[in-house]
Amino acid sequence: MFGRFGQACLAGLWLLCTPLLAADPHKSDLQADLARVAPGLNPQALEHALAAMQCAVNHGAAPARRLAVIDYSLPSSQQRLWLFDLQRKRVLLHDFVAHGRESGENFAERFSNVLGSHQTSLGLFRTAESYSGKHGYSLRMDGLEPGINDLARERAIVIHGAGYVHPRWVQKHGRIGRSLGCPAVRPEVARMVVDQLKGGQFLFAWHADQRWLQRSAALDCRPQQLASLR
Repeated sequence: MFGRFGQACLAGLWLLCTPLLAADPHKSDLQADLARVAPGLNPQALEHALAAMQCAVNHGAAPARRLAVIDYSLPSSQQRLWLFDLQRKRVLLHDFVAHGRESGENFAERFSNVLGSHQTSLGLFRTAESYSGKHGYSLRMDGLEPGINDLARERAIVIHGAGYVHPRWVQKHGRIGRSLGCPAVRPEVARMVVDQLKGGQFLFAWHADQRWLQRSAALDCRPQQLASLR
């Protein structure tokens, strides 16, 4: 499947100088190193995240220093957010993250790009500017996949802290609280997450959802269909 992703090495861009998607036992150093420091992350989720990111970078997006991967196939009662430092190849944070209230209870099962759906969107996002709003210090994102997540800004899908993202909710309700579609995080880590991701980093929301997997322009590397790669 992944042979169609380019393995070009662009001069001066460290991220692109190894084929991220080579099959075992020839995985790139980056993929192998990230898998080593995040053993609980689904290998397919990591591989897809790196594939989508490399597709974007190969076709005009500036290389990122950090990457967040959310595995929405895991229940909200588990830590399913990984924040990677790509240069140092280490995990900066492994923590809880919410999904939209209309996406499901403990498990996210339904996904949408529709205004007012209160569902989570999957796929590749480019982070943008931080701001202070009703949820405090928050981070705007732009979805790069048309029809999948490209209405993220219009839907106000942002990273923000929320008190319902806490292990105590799991003890009481069997899950953490749910958002209106935002990947909300614990208030205690919100500022760190926003500061580490703001200004043109990548976030990749993954799920073994066959409809999305078959439609994703980032995974299929159709750069002409990706949203702006500024």
